Amino acid sequence: MAVKMKLKRLGKVHAPQYRIVVADARTARNGRAIEELGIYQPMDNPSVIRVNSERVQYWLGVGAQPTDAVAAILKVTGDWQRFKGLPGAEGTLQVAEPKVAKSVVFEAAVKDAASEPKAAARKPKAEPVKDEPAAIEPAVSEPAAASASPDAPAEPVAEESAAVDSAPAEA
Repeated sequence: MAVKMKLKRLGKVHAPQYRIVVADARTARNGRAIEELGIYQPMDNPSVIRVNSERVQYWLGVGAQPTDAVAAILKVTGDWQRFKGLPGAEGTLQVAEPKVAKSVVFEAAVKDAASEPKAAARKPKAEPVKDEPAAIEPAVSEPAAASASPDAPAEPVAEESAAVDSAPAEA
């Protein structure tokens, strides 16, 4: 009986996941397997590859032939080089950075929030702009001001106009 190491496809239509299995060469791609050796998830970045190296070495030793895809995966993990006795047995497998626990992130956010002053922590919302037109006050001229209030002296108005006239001269 010819034994092959091949990929068994799982997952959704556009999200494949594979199991590295040992199966009879005559079985279907997703047919019955003798043993499951690892997983391969190509959609993650970097791809997730987990292989039971001890079992892979056993099956290669008893004559199981890897398919081209499985051979490429075994070269990345370094199992193929170890079996053949070639240099580079450590492989070129990229490992994703470990994810930080949500509780650690939460505790850090709580400490940051506690260290900030409360005035800076919250800013008041801006007042919404109303659609109503603002009441425009008519410009007050000297004759209108004098007729509006006869008791008001005309001197302050004259002083304001003198101050306006002298301001550009100083500048």
